[in-house]
Amino acid sequence: MKNLIASFVLIIAASSLLYAQAKTDTIPKGEISTTSHTVKIDGKIIAYKALAGTLQLRNSENEPIALHGFTAYIKDGTTDLKQRPITFVFNGGPGSSSIWLHMGVVGPRRAVVNDPGFTPAAPYTLEENGSSLIDVTDIVMMDPIGTGLSRAIGKSKNKDFWGVDQDIRAISQFIKQFVTEYDRWNSPKYLLGESYGTFRNAGVVNYLQENMGMAMNGVIMVSAVFDLRQLVFAQGDDISYVMNLPTYSATAWYHNKVPNKPASLEAFLNEARLFAKTEYTQALMEGDQLTGAAREKALDRLAYFTGLSKAYLDKANLRVAEPEFTEELLRAEKKTVGRLDSRFIGINQDPLGQYSQYDPQSAAISPGYTALFMDYYYNTLKVNKNFNYHVSAYSRPGFDWDWKHAKNGGGFPTPPNTAVDLGEAMSRNPHLKVLILNGLYDLATPFYGVEYTIDHMELEKDIKSNIIMKYYEAGHMMYTHRPSLEQFKRETAEFIMKTSRK
Repeated sequence: MKNLIASFVLIIAASSLLYAQAKTDTIPKGEISTTSHTVKIDGKIIAYKALAGTLQLRNSENEPIALHGFTAYIKDGTTDLKQRPITFVFNGGPGSSSIWLHMGVVGPRRAVVNDPGFTPAAPYTLEENGSSLIDVTDIVMMDPIGTGLSRAIGKSKNKDFWGVDQDIRAISQFIKQFVTEYDRWNSPKYLLGESYGTFRNAGVVNYLQENMGMAMNGVIMVSAVFDLRQLVFAQGDDISYVMNLPTYSATAWYHNKVPNKPASLEAFLNEARLFAKTEYTQALMEGDQLTGAAREKALDRLAYFTGLSKAYLDKANLRVAEPEFTEELLRAEKKTVGRLDSRFIGINQDPLGQYSQYDPQSAAISPGYTALFMDYYYNTLKVNKNFNYHVSAYSRPGFDWDWKHAKNGGGFPTPPNTAVDLGEAMSRNPHLKVLILNGLYDLATPFYGVEYTIDHMELEKDIKSNIIMKYYEAGHMMYTHRPSLEQFKRETAEFIMKTSRK
């Protein structure tokens, strides 16, 4: 009888193991397509491998939690990986895949679009990108969970990754696993993010350093924002109006709406900065106590710097939110200006509307970028066509972002701010360099907001000097403008080469 019971227990145990094994075997392990290519940069032929697909992401307990999509470009012929930088690249959103930086500036192929106009429908043009960074660094284009091919697996759900801190952890975990898998722990390492990707960058560089023992050589911020309070135009909080004012001025200057338009944009913007932090801030602080001659003077000055009528500004009580500005500036011409790039203009079908209904820059370029990427991804990089690539997570069921950030404390809810993360990382790694690229016509992440944030990070003088600011006469995706594309390559390549050498 005892032998029978023992045999029964062994059978049950064996069955449980087989079931567990079968269950484990159903969890996908990731799939990568590897292809070989060349690109011509500065007259030299660069041979490289492209790795496109997914890596099985695991948590600290080594449990599979996601398939993380990526496309890596690895230069052929590198014999000493210590001498070859590697850069991890992502866009923002949150909820955006990496196709914009991928096909716009960083990758070895580039989408050709009209700038600053609308690009006609297919066939579109994909060109060899002589401004790619592949000549100075290996590149890993990352698609956060819910975008690209990235999705939760095992016991995890996509929503487990949709939040400020959740996203920072997942991105950091992918970087650690990739660096381990491909033997890049001793390579010079960089982060390159755009828009929310810069907000993410600030968190990731600190998380990698503090939790994974990985120090970055440098961080590249494209169209940056760290303090989201500057973007929300919250009731009773005037900071968003002040931060946007210089970009309103740049836009009005570009569209010839500034009375007696100054010849120099740079000089005009310096005037706008000064007005924003002195007269304009003081006027807003007065609230309903701003009356009489003082109010008239403030309205006159604001009309000059924004190109908007004094009557409109009076009705707006000197406070014009970004979607109101983009609707109002060219209302008389039945046009609206772009948010991502205010050089772009589109048709305004609702001239009585208070807010702009769409972004002309996004409408102008998105179909071309999407079509060219999909064709390139599946037919050139040979990714399995059964895998559905998601350009964004916004169409995914249940997409909702958790905006809480532990570094900001657990008290009364406030918009998150990762400047504290960046300041911590820079202070604890005094060799860390940060390059910030700002579009003068970017109404999504205004350049004056970044300047304000840096001046309020309370950095030591020598640490603050590690932040390098560059400016472009274009918008959020400055690389759609070919002169800015070339400037982008020149400045980022120089930054990587200087900071990767001892």
